[in-house]
Amino acid sequence: MDENLGDLSELAEYVKRHHIDLIYITLPMTSQPRILRLLRDLHDTTASVYFVPDIFLYDLIQARVETIGGIPVLAVCESPFYGADGLIKRASDIILASFILIMISPLMLGIAMAIKLTSPGPVLFRQRRYGLDGKEILVYKFRSMNVLEDGNQVTQVTRDDQRVTPLGAFLRKSSLDELPQFINVLQGRMSVVGPRPHAVAHNELYRKLIPSYMIRHKVRPGITGLAQVNGLRGETDKLEKMSARIEHDLAYLRNWSLLLDLKIIFLTVLVVLKREDVY
Repeated sequence: MDENLGDLSELAEYVKRHHIDLIYITLPMTSQPRILRLLRDLHDTTASVYFVPDIFLYDLIQARVETIGGIPVLAVCESPFYGADGLIKRASDIILASFILIMISPLMLGIAMAIKLTSPGPVLFRQRRYGLDGKEILVYKFRSMNVLEDGNQVTQVTRDDQRVTPLGAFLRKSSLDELPQFINVLQGRMSVVGPRPHAVAHNELYRKLIPSYMIRHKVRPGITGLAQVNGLRGETDKLEKMSARIEHDLAYLRNWSLLLDLKIIFLTVLVVLKREDVY
């Protein structure tokens, strides 16, 4: 049952009289003058005082407290890859990408020859996408279509899309078209695990429709990600599908760990073997 023990101006005396050890202040940040007066009064007590700011009404990404010039600051939206974690993430990317590229190099050579022999055009498809901090990067994939869209309007691939070549359909279904992206990882443009990069045209569209959309670019985009292993692959023909993908991308930023990356890689292998929702 709620009980009114008195006015805030009487709090310090109440604390001293009843030997209160802990105090949590939950006043909104707009009440700064009242908070300052209250803290001055409580300096005359031995109670430990904690402030619970209403900033937690916002969507916090990797929130942490640090000091700048001796002044405490709260990071509301930050990359999980700072300090040692950043070194661990980059080192794991280099090791994984190097090992995988060595292992799959004969396969990549065979795919390149098959593309050249079965349809006119380049072996690799290059497309501008947003990378770390929203900066444009070039992403490599094996060409699976007879067009090379990379303009202000990019049409997503749909089921039975006539632009997809017969070989390309197999490459897309098996995700073999993604293999050149391990080169992007070694270049530092991408990560093995992270939010999947979207075409620049799609970024410009969805950033206007989905709140917090651009926060996913606080980290390098990935070849695979949390959204992809949770059934959110392929075409996003409805806004709800893209919103669900972004929710998973932000959850990855909040909860990143090396163990989570390894789990996503393992689940990706299972998803690729099922070959669902990709065309």
